[in-house]
Amino acid sequence: MAEHGGSVLVVASVAGPKASPMIGGYGVSKAALVNLVTQLAVELGPTVRVNAVAPAVVKTRFAGALYEGCEAEVAAQYPVGRLGVLEDVGEAAAYLLGDGAGWVTGQTLVLDGGALSRGPA
Repeated sequence: MAEHGGSVLVVASVAGPKASPMIGGYGVSKAALVNLVTQLAVELGPTVRVNAVAPAVVKTRFAGALYEGCEAEVAAQYPVGRLGVLEDVGEAAAYLLGDGAGWVTGQTLVLDGGALSRGPA
């Protein structure tokens, strides 16, 4: 990639930029990924761009334990009023990997339906 250029996308988590009760170790590992993205953006530029997505709860089999049986209550925590879906992450990934983001590197795009904007409950 150093010769012909390219783009790297890291999947982090909203647990990286904020504290998340009961999953501290997970959050620390995701915070490390966010820092790695900024470091690699500097080291691999200008030919390689490095960015990340940091989703909150997305409706997947992996995250099911976080919302199954209480989806309405969990969704109410997000200003957009719903949980994320795979397409939300896919569209963001396509943007960051595509030519339209040619001047974007070292960034982590938080995909959380506005939850971080709301602040603590």
